[in-house]
Amino acid sequence: MEYTVKALAELAGVTPRTLRWYDQKGLLKPRRTTEAGYRLYGPEEVDRLQSILFYKELGLELEAVRKILDAPGFDRAAALQSHLAELETRRRRLDALILTVEKTIDEAKGGTPMSDREKFEAFKRRAVEANEERYGKEVRERYGDEAAEGSNEKLLSMTKEEHGQWKALEAEILSALAAAVCTGEDPAGAEGRRVAELHRRWLCCTWTAYTPQAHRGLAELYTADARFTAYYDREVPGCAEFLRQAVQAYTE
Repeated sequence: MEYTVKALAELAGVTPRTLRWYDQKGLLKPRRTTEAGYRLYGPEEVDRLQSILFYKELGLELEAVRKILDAPGFDRAAALQSHLAELETRRRRLDALILTVEKTIDEAKGGTPMSDREKFEAFKRRAVEANEERYGKEVRERYGDEAAEGSNEKLLSMTKEEHGQWKALEAEILSALAAAVCTGEDPAGAEGRRVAELHRRWLCCTWTAYTPQAHRGLAELYTADARFTAYYDREVPGCAEFLRQAVQAYTE
């Protein structure tokens, strides 16, 4: 079956203008164009549009989507499986947040009181799942499943005060890194040592055991892995490298 721009737009819940824009950007070309100039889309284009909308829902930019779909080794079945896993993770996060809101409303109306731990359980679990999704594979390969699970459990068992202290340390580290890079501090100097010590304290909030070797190994990932680098360098470039060198000096 073939669809015109208007018909496919109605089917997919997008605008005809969107489909024309996708054509212009090389993201979704029509199967053929009639002599009268009408764009017609076939089954392969329908499937590709579905994939585009899946990736957009996950927050990817159009250029990134195009590169993924046009990659020689693109496997649609594997991509769909990945989409499913991501959506199931999002659903679990939303279910947990919905339950927390429902309990909070019930308490506000004079119902069952919530413990302080219950009030923040969904947010902590969301942080654990996000970390697992982004860095879980690398962390488990480097430190093992037992260490990773222990760290997750320690985070989930934090009290409200402990969680607040952990987040405050994170913010202090990021602020100190930005200032140190901007002022040209020496990573091996006093300020670098202070930042590395803050980082050690932050790690110990979730790590079940600390060693200088593990600390140094994690810091190496901050420049070796683009995701870590992007996190630390999102405001001031060079923060990830400064932290890596500071931790290296601190743990020698």
